[in-house]
Amino acid sequence: MLLATTNRTAPGASTTRARSGRRPRVQWKAYLYVLPAFVVFAVFLGIPVLQTAQYSLFEWNGIGPSTWVGLKNYVDLFTDAKLRDSFLHAGVMIFFYSVVPVTLALVLTAVISRAAHLRGMSFFRTLLFLPQVVSSVVVATTWISIYSPEGLANQLLRAIGLGSITRAWLGDFDTALPAIGLIGSWLGIGLCLVLFLSGVANIPRELFEAARMDGAGAAREFFSITLPALRGQIAVALTLTVVAALKTFDLVYVTTRGGPGNSTSLPAFEAYNRAFTTGQVGSAAAVAIGLSVLILVITAVIQKIQPEEVE
Repeated sequence: MLLATTNRTAPGASTTRARSGRRPRVQWKAYLYVLPAFVVFAVFLGIPVLQTAQYSLFEWNGIGPSTWVGLKNYVDLFTDAKLRDSFLHAGVMIFFYSVVPVTLALVLTAVISRAAHLRGMSFFRTLLFLPQVVSSVVVATTWISIYSPEGLANQLLRAIGLGSITRAWLGDFDTALPAIGLIGSWLGIGLCLVLFLSGVANIPRELFEAARMDGAGAAREFFSITLPALRGQIAVALTLTVVAALKTFDLVYVTTRGGPGNSTSLPAFEAYNRAFTTGQVGSAAAVAIGLSVLILVITAVIQKIQPEEVE
């Protein structure tokens, strides 16, 4: 009887195994829904990127015949002093665009989250976020006026007795790059603050109440509860601000045009300048590709601090 039962169930079991081992059918209809987006991506991003990579292998002025140079334009990224300095300047921009805003926004988040019931907090939040909705050209023009020899910055310095250090901030070799960096810091604080405050709003209030009952102070509460809970928002803020720093073009173009000398030249501005001013299209393409790779690498590194999603 046992053998007969086994014989009767064996075909069904083998059929079940065959079905479970069968590869799932590819639902080609699903790809039709993403096809329009893929076409737009390929036409407006994919193909131009491939063309830029092709141009980077040639020496070309954008009009006449081109000459194959292989990887020479990429080697120039490391050997050409002007190009090398532009990437070093981008590192300075990362400090001002990313490190400073994220740090200050965390401090403001700690203060605002503990004083959420004070009057006027919504006004201060709006005021800090306002630079994000103002045109970058308007921002640059405004700060040109602030940094001018008779601008607000120098007037304040003279008012507090520091007139000896006044200068044309955007025209000085030593201060032009930090001056542009401070504009980036001012622009980024509001964005980081909004991200962090949204993260704090998702933290259970019971955690803060329990910490205060245990006698935890403001600093201990921030480093033990708030900061670990904001890892995801910090990763997003770092990604957005670092990318903004590396692709900075409009502020430099409007305020200094890369000057004085080469002191404020950045990769994005250098790519534009070489492509449309000096006729070095191949070199400009290599700068653009190198900058894109750098952004991808830094973004991948930043994502390592992103907390893993719990299923």
